[in-house]
Amino acid sequence: MIDVKKAQRTRYRKIRDDFVGKLTDNDRNHSFSKMPGMLSAQLRPGTILAGYVAMGSEADPSRLLVQAHEQGCAIALPHVTSKSSPMRFLRWTPGDDLFEGPFGLMQPDAQAESVSPDVLLVPLVAFDDQMMRLGQGAGHYDRALSILENSFAVGLAWSIQHAPDLPHDPWDMPLDAVLTEKSWISL
Repeated sequence: MIDVKKAQRTRYRKIRDDFVGKLTDNDRNHSFSKMPGMLSAQLRPGTILAGYVAMGSEADPSRLLVQAHEQGCAIALPHVTSKSSPMRFLRWTPGDDLFEGPFGLMQPDAQAESVSPDVLLVPLVAFDDQMMRLGQGAGHYDRALSILENSFAVGLAWSIQHAPDLPHDPWDMPLDAVLTEKSWISL
């Protein structure tokens, strides 16, 4: 299973990189720039929304986080210390400083308040028809989602990251929905 997942990661990273490399500046600027109604329905003032800082060709949630903050949501970003350590979500306000962590991740100061997100925007390499996601392989999000039982997890992806069926292990956690530059997808 490890080799199958590794091959899928390589395949879908290349597909994503090629797709994003061909986008116009206009397409990049408009993708993920407006809060869709289905996501907005999950957010109320005081809701804690976790996002992430996009790396490379990942779908960028930054404008959605700013909009949610302007609507009264608290924002959190992941904080990672190692491949095996649990990921924490730390309170962050758009515009606050970020610091480089392991794997080149940009994250809040380690002293920021730890919070439990109500809604999460989750990065991914690929997603399938069963709302399973293929992540980077460290298991940080699967472990986090397994203990955030009442949270609502939304994968953020380019439409070309869709796979009909991905390999998954018993510990892999499904998403509640996926938001692409074209649509909102849920079961």
